[in-house]
Amino acid sequence: MTRHYLLTRMKTRLAAATAAGVLTAAAFVLPAKAATDPSAVIKTYADIALAEYEDALSTAQALDSAVKALIAKPSQETLTAAREAWKAARIPYQQTEAYRFGNPIVDDWEGRVNAWPLDEGLIDYVDASYGTESDENALYTANVIANTSIEIDGEKIDASNITPDFLQNTLQEAGDIEANVATGYHAIEFLLWGQDLNGTGPGAGNRPFTDFDTANCTGGNCDRRGAFLESASTLLVSDLQEMVDNWKEGGDARAEISQEEPAVAIGTILTGMGSLSYGELAGERMKLGLLLHDPEEEHDCFSDNTHISHLYDAVGIRNVYHGSYKRVDGSVVEGPSVSDLVKEVDAAVDAELSTKLDATVARMEAIQARAVAGEAYDQQIGEGNAEGNATVQAAIDALVDQTKSIERAVAALKLDAIEFEGSDSLDSPDKVFE
Repeated sequence: MTRHYLLTRMKTRLAAATAAGVLTAAAFVLPAKAATDPSAVIKTYADIALAEYEDALSTAQALDSAVKALIAKPSQETLTAAREAWKAARIPYQQTEAYRFGNPIVDDWEGRVNAWPLDEGLIDYVDASYGTESDENALYTANVIANTSIEIDGEKIDASNITPDFLQNTLQEAGDIEANVATGYHAIEFLLWGQDLNGTGPGAGNRPFTDFDTANCTGGNCDRRGAFLESASTLLVSDLQEMVDNWKEGGDARAEISQEEPAVAIGTILTGMGSLSYGELAGERMKLGLLLHDPEEEHDCFSDNTHISHLYDAVGIRNVYHGSYKRVDGSVVEGPSVSDLVKEVDAAVDAELSTKLDATVARMEAIQARAVAGEAYDQQIGEGNAEGNATVQAAIDALVDQTKSIERAVAALKLDAIEFEGSDSLDSPDKVFE
């Protein structure tokens, strides 16, 4: 998945604002006998984070087991099982993304598990249509799986042993290039599916299971491909375990937000909601691809699973607002919520935002329905597909609309100096084509 043009990404400024003490909002404008304690809302937020990351961890552990089974006994059955485990793991993880954009511990960590887009030629063989070089990335076609030595910033690097440490500390973002992604869900996705060479036509990546079969190897270097996949899977589990620990009682992420002034902590919660809703999801992940009609711009581009990732991002935003999360096992974690706070100061704003969050999820479900019926997300954004384009645009419009209501919730609570992440795709679309 390669971006062949320059795009300036606008990053969230909440962490810097917090560090500078900018978020010194007025006290909450709650009734004198308010029923909702802001500290209880913050506790619910942390409890849901813990539950979501625990579910992301357990499904990643199931994925790791499936990966090990594939490597031990490559077959179409074990490859399919690993792919299904990867898809299952995306559902809880995507719901955690509303914890980005303001929790510095999450923001600093996130690139290890969900970085995209990636230059897949760094990792493995690619089709000739991918090209052989990039002015922006000297490692564009380094193909670590095929080469036991690579050059990074003019230095020869021993790549003979593909280990978790090598992926994380040498290859990930090598040369300070964000597209050099060697860890996380999308590196694993590429290894399980391979490139999707279908453009905006039907079909996902179609890597054969024999790419992992050392006795009947296709693609070459099957032992090293297996080592890369297993190392990336091992890292995903350990990285998620780290984040689970951060949200446990006494964990750094829970402690950090719990120790903030309530106005600052609630501001962080709403900033995560608004930034994911607007700049990241509506803009970078959806509007950009629709403007360009480019299948390279779909989030889960190798597996054609983007409809699921987008849906559960929207569900995750709603979870945070209502203080309720349905776990993988069917149990529910819930408690006092931001919705309760907003309702006490302006019931109309709460009702408006709640309605819009539901509307966004429904628009995402419409994208999902088309995908289930056989029209994948990359087909829906294809040039000339008026109905598919309209379905995606409707979801983008819903995200933008709900962000306006998130801003109204911020105003109702009299929280100051909160900025949401932006996107050229929404704010200055002409720049996308420059």
